[in-house]
Amino acid sequence: MVSAHANNDGSQESASITPGGTYTIQTVSVGCKIYIRRPIPDGEEERLAEILSIRDKPVNSYASASARRTNTRGGVKEEEEDALDKPEDKWEYFVHWDQFNKRLDEWVTGSRLVLGRDLEWPRPKLPPGKKAGPGSLQKAPGKAPRSQSLLKKATSNAAAAASPTSASTPGRSAFPSPSPAPSLKRKLTDEEEEEEEEEMEGDDVDAEGEMDVDGEGDTFELNVNGAQVETPPPVSSFSKEQEIEKLRTSGSMTQSISEIARVKNLNRLQIGKHEVEAWYFSPYPKEYAHLPVLYICEFCLAYFPSPMMLSRHRQRCTLFHPPGNEIYRHQDISVFELDGKRQLTWCRNLSLLSKCFLDHKTLYYDVTPFMYYVMCQRDSTGCHIIGYFSKEKESAENYNVACILTLPQHQRHGFGKLLIEFSYELSKKEGKLGSPEKPLSDLGLLGYRAYWAEVIVELLISTTDELSIDDIAQKTSITHADIMNTCTTLQLFKHYKGQHIICLSEAVLEKHEKVRNKRRRRIYAEHLIWKPPVFTRDQLRFY
Repeated sequence: MVSAHANNDGSQESASITPGGTYTIQTVSVGCKIYIRRPIPDGEEERLAEILSIRDKPVNSYASASARRTNTRGGVKEEEEDALDKPEDKWEYFVHWDQFNKRLDEWVTGSRLVLGRDLEWPRPKLPPGKKAGPGSLQKAPGKAPRSQSLLKKATSNAAAAASPTSASTPGRSAFPSPSPAPSLKRKLTDEEEEEEEEEMEGDDVDAEGEMDVDGEGDTFELNVNGAQVETPPPVSSFSKEQEIEKLRTSGSMTQSISEIARVKNLNRLQIGKHEVEAWYFSPYPKEYAHLPVLYICEFCLAYFPSPMMLSRHRQRCTLFHPPGNEIYRHQDISVFELDGKRQLTWCRNLSLLSKCFLDHKTLYYDVTPFMYYVMCQRDSTGCHIIGYFSKEKESAENYNVACILTLPQHQRHGFGKLLIEFSYELSKKEGKLGSPEKPLSDLGLLGYRAYWAEVIVELLISTTDELSIDDIAQKTSITHADIMNTCTTLQLFKHYKGQHIICLSEAVLEKHEKVRNKRRRRIYAEHLIWKPPVFTRDQLRFY
C-alpha cells in the first residue's frame, strides 16, 4: 500500500492508495473510494464511488410463501447457490457515486465492487495540536465543503446504526454503533474539536449552519452546500447551465447532522401502477426497512411489505380520493384541502412518503400546525395523487408554502409549476404576499425560479403602463425580495439617467416566447372555490 505522506509545508496529508489486486473485500471500509460496476442502458460501467455504510445482507422476512415453496421443492435455485457461494455477497455497501447527485446513492452488493482497481483510503486527519501553519484561517485548496465533511463525519460515526444486525461479521472488524440519543449534542474528541474550529473559521456560516437568504432587498444566491456566499457574483457570471450542473452534482441540503447520518433504508416503492426508486432516508418502521419493494395504497397511503397484504387492504379500503374538501376542479385536475389536525394519519403517511424524495425535510410526525393541499388526477378509478404542498396555519414570516413535492412518476410534466401557481392563487385570495420556506431543494429552486421568471416577464409584456417592484408584487403576490432576485438573475435592471429601470432584452423575450409556446396546464381562478380558513387561538394550540 502506498503510505500517506505530508506535503512540503506539512499542512496537508494526501490520501493513501492501495493498488488493485493487492487487497480483499474485507479490507474495504467506510470512507474508502473504490470503483463499482454500475448498470447503464448500453451495459455497465465502472464508476468511482465512496463507501458511506456497510451492512450484512438483509433477509426479507416477508418473502412470498410461493417463492419459499419453490425453493424447498426443487432445492435452492442455481442463482441463489451462486450468490451464497460468493463471500462478497454477504455484505452490502451504501455508496455515493462520484459527480452524481445524492439522490442516486444506493445499496450495492459486494460482487459489484471492482477489486482489480485502485482503492483510495480516506484522507488522514492532522494529529492533535498540529496547525496548518501560516494561512490557517484560509481553507485548504483540497478541503471539502463543510456539508461534505459533516456528511463523512456523521456517516462514519453512524455506519452501523443503519445496519439491521449489530453483531460483527467474521473476517471484518466491527463498526462502531452509537446508541441513538434524544439530543444531537455529544462530547467531541480533541481531533473533532480542532477540526470543528477550523471549519467554523474557514466557512462563513452562522451557529446553526443555516443559510441567511431572507434579507429584504438583498440579492442572494442559494448555495446548496449550506454555506452563505460572502460576495455575490457579478450579474454577467450567472449561467443557468452552470447552476444546473452545480445542483445536479451537489450533495445534501439538510441542515441537521442527524439527518445526514441516515442512509437510505428503502429501495423501491410501488404506488398504484407506478414503481419508483426511493431517493433518501424515510423513517418508516424498521420492520419495513430494506425490503425490495414497499407497497403503498395510492388512496390512503398506508404501507405494506407484500403485494398480498396490499390486495387484501384494497378490498377493505373505501377511499378513492384524499379525505378532504375539494376546492378546485378543472378538466381532470382536482385539489383537495386537508387539515393536519383532523386527518392526522393520512397526513403523516403523506409526510413519510414525501420524506423519501426530500432530504431537507425533517418534520414528518407533527402535522397538526399545517394545512395540506393535494393535487390529484381523476379517472374512472379514482383521484390519483400527483403532488402536494403544505402550508402553516399561522406563519410569522408569511410563507405560503412550507413543503412542496411532485412525485417522481409525475415529474417533467408541468405539475410542479402548476402546484406553485396554485399556491400563489391562494395568496391572492388572502390578499398577502407569499414566498416558499427556505431552504429550497435543488429541484424546488429551479422550479420556483422558472415560475417567477415566467410570471414577471409575462406581466411586463402584457402591461403598457410603468410598473414598479411594488406594483409587480401586488399583482402577482410574489415578495419584493423574490422579484429583485429574479430580475437580477435575468439581468433586467439597467441604469438610465440616474435611476434603475426594468428593461427586457431580446434574449429574455426569445426565451420567454419558447416557454409560452409550450403547451402546459394553467390554474384558472374562476374554478377555485375557497375562502381563507380562520383559526381561533384554541385551534392554533398544537400541544
